[in-house]
Amino acid sequence: MSGSSATPAETFGITAEPGEFVVELRGVHKRFQAGRRSVPALRGVSLRALRGRITGLIGPDGAGKTTLLRLVAGLLAPDAGQVLTLGRDATRDPLAIQDDLGYMPQRFGLYEDLTVQENLELYADLQGVPRRLRPARYEELLPMTGLAPFTQRLAGRLSGGMKQKLGLACTLIRAPDLLLLDEPTVGVDPVSRRELWAIVNRLVRAAGMSVLVSTLYLDEAEHCHEVVILHEGEVLGQDAPRAFRERMRGRIWTVEVTGWKPRAIQARLARAPGVLDAVVQEERVRLIWESGQSPEPDRLLEGLAGAGLMPAEPRFEDGFIATLRAHGATGGAVARADGPDAGAAGQPRSVAIDARYDRPSGSPVIAVREVQRRFGAFYAVKGVSFDVARGEVFGLLGANGAGKSTLFRMLCGLLPATSGSLNVAGVDVRRAAADARARLGYMSQRFSLYGYLSVRQNLNFFSSAYGLAGRRRADRLAWALEQFQLAPFAASASADLPLGYKQRLALACALMHEPDILFLDEPTSGVDPLARREFWRRINELAERDVTVLVTTHFLEEAEYCDRLAILADGAILALGTPAEVKRLAGSSPARPFTMEEAFIHLIKRDIPAGGVP
Repeated sequence: MSGSSATPAETFGITAEPGEFVVELRGVHKRFQAGRRSVPALRGVSLRALRGRITGLIGPDGAGKTTLLRLVAGLLAPDAGQVLTLGRDATRDPLAIQDDLGYMPQRFGLYEDLTVQENLELYADLQGVPRRLRPARYEELLPMTGLAPFTQRLAGRLSGGMKQKLGLACTLIRAPDLLLLDEPTVGVDPVSRRELWAIVNRLVRAAGMSVLVSTLYLDEAEHCHEVVILHEGEVLGQDAPRAFRERMRGRIWTVEVTGWKPRAIQARLARAPGVLDAVVQEERVRLIWESGQSPEPDRLLEGLAGAGLMPAEPRFEDGFIATLRAHGATGGAVARADGPDAGAAGQPRSVAIDARYDRPSGSPVIAVREVQRRFGAFYAVKGVSFDVARGEVFGLLGANGAGKSTLFRMLCGLLPATSGSLNVAGVDVRRAAADARARLGYMSQRFSLYGYLSVRQNLNFFSSAYGLAGRRRADRLAWALEQFQLAPFAASASADLPLGYKQRLALACALMHEPDILFLDEPTSGVDPLARREFWRRINELAERDVTVLVTTHFLEEAEYCDRLAILADGAILALGTPAEVKRLAGSSPARPFTMEEAFIHLIKRDIPAGGVP
């Protein structure tokens, strides 16, 4: 969010004096067996969470967040150390503890063939809630979650955001003293994310509930009273979000070059000496300077005519990234001068990017004309039209159920259009879907590789499916294992990989045949911030080589990397243009600049005729 408005934690008026701890971990260790390997999940973790507060668990994939929540819930026992939940030993009294807490795991078990009301009744039965108490509880939960009009709808027919809210309602049927939430907003659109957090904030303020929540969205950390940063099973810090922000004051700067693509400037500045991190934000590039460093504008901006360097307000994400970098975490996220992308003598390789903004010219690589897709009487896609040029990064944004994945499947030839035309790489997808598929790579929203096959076997299988053989197949296999740092996992079953490595493998499989066009359907859903940085570095490099990229995402800051984007609502295009044009359409101005998330929410919530930027 832009501006300097106070966070929920700061507006609750809750003082910092110690209170009763609802969770205490004392020197906790936990290991798991993965084949013949013993893998540490938590290493000497000690932390405390106060009653009536929201405590956030923040960290990259494999940091130990889910393991920690399962220990607190009494579902796992520590190998060493002690876990106290609600004042009781979680190893000795797990059932008593579970009676007093609510736990919503990453994959909450809704019954999709049951209605919303039937799911609520089932979980009320499982939690032993007397029937006489249920109506009053439903009257409170249904309006709170916005599900009151949908009690007779099958759970399988709900959008992703509504499913998450139903899962939360089922967890809360018996009002718990402590609520555990494991990444509750993964795969949920920004509007639904805000609604979920509004529910959590209300529970804390009105009911005095204590919440322990893990999340991959760093802006959500601002809702927490305290956050715990975890990395590789260790606690790197615990403090209020404001404290992490303030430590970064004086180290945050933004660079803007009029008329240039921000991702082009980001690719250059990410490798500059003294730059700890560089990301695209609001048509600018946001920089974190290494501790003790001072920016040297003449050196940093050399060759960038019209560039401006300005100080910026720190945010929690800056403190998070700096904390991880200080402890050696890279995630392959940003190519540093001493990293694997360095050239001779440690000098950064030159990055040849078509840096200036230009409207796409020539014949489009993807042409969509008045496409519709009907399921019975329901139209999932309604008269959608747009073009994508060669080498362009084109984003499709929209709330859950807007029609993005349906449109993707039609473009890939996996689902026939009801009407309209789809042309991909010069091929009419409706008539020659197989020919079109040979020219593109596709990475689906959910991990869709063969979990029981090893990493190497998956790469071999997809190479064979794409017709690769002999030396080329061997070369591409070696390329994938090296470029995506998959060699140490080559013999591991893909189902056992951490989520970030599953994403790497899926992208590698989609690129084995060196496609001209790449379709990415929410590829970073559930992936931590470091892995997302790495992912977008790779996408930028592909675009530099004239690969056309069509991508959907719920991380709206990622939309800033797109050359153009379309926002879908109810199957139709609501806005179409560059990120700056879309923001202006939503009402952004120099006096009141919008983030992409703010622009998205403004557009979704107001009635704008289809047709894009005037």
